Amino acid sequence: MTGKHFDVVIVGAGPSGTATAIKLAASGLQVALLDKATFPRDKTCGDALSVDVINQLPLLSEGLAAEFAALQNKIASFGVKVFSPDHHYVDIPFIYKNEKNCGYISPRMNFDNLLFQHVKQYANIHVFENFAVSNVRVVENQSQIETNCGTFTAEMVVGADGAHSIVSKYVGDIKVEKQHYSAGLRVYYEGVSSFHDENYIELHFFKEILPGYLWVFPLAGNKANVGIGVLSSVVAENKINLKETLQHLLKTHPHLSERFKNATPLETVKGYGLPLGSKKRNLSGERFLLAGDAAALIDPFSGEGIANAIRSGRVAAEHIIACFEQKNFTAAFNKSYDKEIYRRMWKEFRISRTLQYLVRYPLLFNFGVKKAGKSKYLQKFFIEAMANVEKKKNVLFKPAFYYRLLFK
Repeated sequence: MTGKHFDVVIVGAGPSGTATAIKLAASGLQVALLDKATFPRDKTCGDALSVDVINQLPLLSEGLAAEFAALQNKIASFGVKVFSPDHHYVDIPFIYKNEKNCGYISPRMNFDNLLFQHVKQYANIHVFENFAVSNVRVVENQSQIETNCGTFTAEMVVGADGAHSIVSKYVGDIKVEKQHYSAGLRVYYEGVSSFHDENYIELHFFKEILPGYLWVFPLAGNKANVGIGVLSSVVAENKINLKETLQHLLKTHPHLSERFKNATPLETVKGYGLPLGSKKRNLSGERFLLAGDAAALIDPFSGEGIANAIRSGRVAAEHIIACFEQKNFTAAFNKSYDKEIYRRMWKEFRISRTLQYLVRYPLLFNFGVKKAGKSKYLQKFFIEAMANVEKKKNVLFKPAFYYRLLFK
C-alpha cells in the first residue's frame, strides 16, 4: 500500500467515520476508510441509541435506515428512569414532536458493524481493516498517514479514531483534562430482573459518585448493559476505585441487590474514557478535521456521544466537499468546520455542563426528583426538556424555574 493516494483518508470506522464516508459517497471523491480492527468488533459503551441517533440514520441514507429497522439484536426503549441519591425516581418518557417515541439499545458490536458494512456498497469508499495508524503529518501540501501496512497520502484527513485519537495526537491539540473527561466501566450481565415494561433505561445517581451515575440498560435476550461513569477529576480527588464501587453498589443498594441476586456477568469489566464537550477545543487545522469522540463531543451530563458523532461526520463531509470546491485546505478555511460544529452543539453542551454542576449537590437533586414525582409541571418540563434544547435553556437559566421548584 505504500504511496497510495486518496482525496480523503478517514481514520476510524465507528459512527463518526462511517457517517463522514457515507455523506461523501455521492461526491465523487476517492475516500479511504481505515480502522485498526476487524469488523465486527466490540466498542465499550452503554449501547443506548437515542431518538436523535435514529432520526439521523435516514439523513445519512434511507437504505441504512431500512437496514437498521431490520437489525435483529436491538430492543426499543421508550424512556429513562432517573434515580436520585435518596432512592426516589422519576420516569421520563421519550417524546418527539409531541408524540411518544423510542430510542433503541443495541450492542455496538452490531450497530457499528451495520454502519461499516453499509459503507462497502459505495464504489468510491475504499475500506481497509487491520490498518493501525502510527503517525499523521502534513508534508509538501498533503496529509501523510503512516500505518502498519504502508503509507497513505491525501488532500484531507479526518480523525474519527476515538478518545485516544492518533490524528489528534500528531496534528491536533486536544489533551486529556480531568475536569472535562469521564472514566467509565461496562460489563454485560444476563438474568437481571424487574425492568420497566417499556424498557426504560436507568440512571442511578449515588452520592459517592456525583456528578456521575451507574446505568442499567436492558438488552435483547434477557441481557443487560451495566456500567458506571464518573468525572475523572472526581475519581482522582476522592481516590475512587470504580470497579470496586460498581460491584459494591450492585450488591448492596436496595434498588439493585435483589435484581442482581441471580444475575451472571458475561465478561470481565471493561474500562474506557469519555472526552466531554464541556469545553471548546480546536477541531481542525491545515488539511485535517476531528470528529466524534476524537473531537470531544460527548454530552457532559448524559455521557451520550453517538448522536453527535454521526452529526459531526455529516458536518465534516459537507465541509470537505467545500474544501475541494474552493481548493482550500488551510487551517483558516477549516475553522468554519469548528464554528459549525459548535453552532449545532454548544448550546446543548452548555446546558449539560450546568446540569453536571447542579447534580453535585445531593440535597438539591433529591428534592428535585422527589418533587418531580408529584408535580405535573416538573414532569412536563423534564419530558419536554429531553427533546427540546430551547426548552431547557429558557427554563434552566431563569430564576422563576427555581422559585417554582422550591415553593410551588
